[in-house]
Amino acid sequence: MPDRQQQPPHSSSGQTDTAALLLCGARLTDGRAVDVRLGGGRIEAVGTAGSLAGASGALAAKVDLDGYLLLPAPAEAHAHSDTALTADGDGPLAYDDQEIQRRATEAALLQLGHGATALRSHVRVGDVQGLDALAAVLQVRRSLRGLAELTTVAMPRVLTGAAGADGLAMLRDALKMGASAVGGCPDADPDPTGYVEAVLELASEHGCPVDLHTDAADPARLARLAAMAGGLRPGVTLGPCGGLGRLPAEVASRAADQLAAAGMTVVCLPQGGCGSADLRATAPVRLLRSAGVRVAAGSGALRDVSNPVGRGDPLEAAYLLASRHGLRPEDAYGAVSCAARAALGLPEVRVEAGFPAELLAVRGDRLDGVLSLAYSRIVVHRGRVVARTSAVREYCNSAAASGLDLPRQGRGGLS
Repeated sequence: MPDRQQQPPHSSSGQTDTAALLLCGARLTDGRAVDVRLGGGRIEAVGTAGSLAGASGALAAKVDLDGYLLLPAPAEAHAHSDTALTADGDGPLAYDDQEIQRRATEAALLQLGHGATALRSHVRVGDVQGLDALAAVLQVRRSLRGLAELTTVAMPRVLTGAAGADGLAMLRDALKMGASAVGGCPDADPDPTGYVEAVLELASEHGCPVDLHTDAADPARLARLAAMAGGLRPGVTLGPCGGLGRLPAEVASRAADQLAAAGMTVVCLPQGGCGSADLRATAPVRLLRSAGVRVAAGSGALRDVSNPVGRGDPLEAAYLLASRHGLRPEDAYGAVSCAARAALGLPEVRVEAGFPAELLAVRGDRLDGVLSLAYSRIVVHRGRVVARTSAVREYCNSAAASGLDLPRQGRGGLS
């Protein structure tokens, strides 16, 4: 059942107008049917359904959300824009600037269509690609302004030993170019502790976040990382940490306590790993949450060699957290929305007056049903509709549904 991308609706004046947009008849997770008025990129008012229509003025653009559940928009906390959509390629990965821009733009728009109005992309720097891949993704960031917020994490391969000096210089240049955070994979460096020390020192110097890749399968190494990073502001994020789930329960529990004490965030990848097709385990989310660790969820690989069928869909990540890891639907969705936004340093979103107008409307009336069948979606960024995906299911005429009053969408039965 393919989805069809449509143009965002416009106001009656023919222009998108962030100062006057009314979302009519939406359902909230507490069961209320409401109108929501947006203006200046924020939620101006929330009232019972029908109560705000007259007060919004004749020129206000209106979007009918009858039959939709309205939620805070998800954020993509762990993407790889430079390698996205490369699963079908032949030979070595191409790092041509135009090709990276094309892939990264398509990937970001796919994820925006799913509902992610903010994305953090990990981008490799150094080695063959130098800073070219980062430059290409930063250009995509500029081209998406007004549609979605794309930020980048610079990922050098090596930061210690003879090759480390070049990696460190590359990382400094990446920050000057506009990278938002520093990261990488310390497990792949000959001196993982030295790698972390270099990243943390640079982050402290520039006042930027840290987002590191680690399997977290070595509890002693993880303890050292937590001890070094504890209290660093604006914060340290780790992911995907699937190795924690392979540790003995007592060891994993102690590691979770150390991460919580250090104030670190873990971004798990329920849809599959990234960087290695062998690392498919998901972090033990319930253990981490019970220890007080903030747990967000990301998508990871989007149809690259690590996961050739990756969808980059935050709602699928939430679905997997609920169905496979036993989280309540509210907590599972929170991992891709509130927790993911916090991991990116973004302000909280609630469907209440005064909060940012970063919203996702999904056809359905309950969160558990939405996570199961999230087909039709309307995405709001900075107070305006920026993406709409509509899905219609049709069946041929049959006596199977006759007289049962089953819900149906579409124009009628197929001939």
